[in-house]
Amino acid sequence: MENVLRPLLVVGGSLAVTLVLGWLVDLLLRRADDRHHDTPLWGLLRRCRPPLQVVLCTAMLRASFGQIRLAAVRDHRGAIGQVLTLVLIAASAWLVVRVAATVVESSYARYATATRDAARVRRVRTQVALIQRVVTAVVTTVALAAMLLTFPAMRTVGTSMLASAGVLGIVAGVAAQSTLGNLFAGFQIAFGDMVRLGDTVVVDGEWGTVDEITLTFLTVRTWDERRITMPVSYFTSKPFENWSRGGAQMSGTVFFQLDHSAPIAAMRDRLREILGECAAWDGRDWSLAVTGTTPTTIEVRAVVTAKDADDIWTVRCAVREQLIGWLRDHHPYALPRVVTSPAPLPPGDRWPGLSAAEDARIPAPGSAAAPRTGRG
Repeated sequence: MENVLRPLLVVGGSLAVTLVLGWLVDLLLRRADDRHHDTPLWGLLRRCRPPLQVVLCTAMLRASFGQIRLAAVRDHRGAIGQVLTLVLIAASAWLVVRVAATVVESSYARYATATRDAARVRRVRTQVALIQRVVTAVVTTVALAAMLLTFPAMRTVGTSMLASAGVLGIVAGVAAQSTLGNLFAGFQIAFGDMVRLGDTVVVDGEWGTVDEITLTFLTVRTWDERRITMPVSYFTSKPFENWSRGGAQMSGTVFFQLDHSAPIAAMRDRLREILGECAAWDGRDWSLAVTGTTPTTIEVRAVVTAKDADDIWTVRCAVREQLIGWLRDHHPYALPRVVTSPAPLPPGDRWPGLSAAEDARIPAPGSAAAPRTGRG
């Protein structure tokens, strides 16, 4: 009877205590969250309940499983203790990562709520994301090292590994030169404020938005939903365009090639009407002017503004489409045309190389059968 009750007490008691302690911690965090609505930390800490319960349950089982008098437990005592130790280390690392992520996310949420500058919010978000990745990588490495050191064979090898650590470090540094370069470039991007999550950039002729930044690579999401992944060292060694630097507001231009008779004043009035009906226009500025001329056309430039790169594209397309349609329907003479004139006949009133019958079929200039050309 004792052999049956002891395992039930040990395992069942550990599970019961774990559930009760987890419920109490969750209750305290829920009450703290209700009292402090301006601090999201307490509500976010409730997500740490699963790893906390695993740590508590594993720790109690690790401390009390020796009380079980079963023959199978006595025969495999070392293996069971080893497994519980590994689970405890992994669960502890999970708990540390979850707590660190919760604290970092809470700090970012408070900062984003209190700050109206979108550029600063994106900068802090980038730094927070990289810091969280660094913490996760460090904790994971330490946990794996601790788990390996629980094996007696690894302890024996540890002394020789430490003796050759200097040589191995040099070899690893040379072999991982590119990786280390990207790693330091990631820190430089995060804390040098070169590029942030959500920035609109142009790299290698591709326009897109920074979608993800890690310690080694950066992902740009293009306008057609493609993902361009490149090493972060690219942004520290080559020039690129950052349209969000210093603010997301942008100005855009639309060019028209028109006839010299185009009604510029009427085009300005129509442009004002188009922008008044366009929701993507931010109302900051607009203009329309003749910026160039050729013997056959003039160049008209319209300048519009918007709050970001996506909206400036929408405004430019709307202005181009509606102005061209308005000119076509109300002022067709303003659209560029190819002006031609009849060519004079050579001496002898006959084109060389043509037979008399073919030459007779060509109408003379000014005759009724001659096609109308030019502006008439």
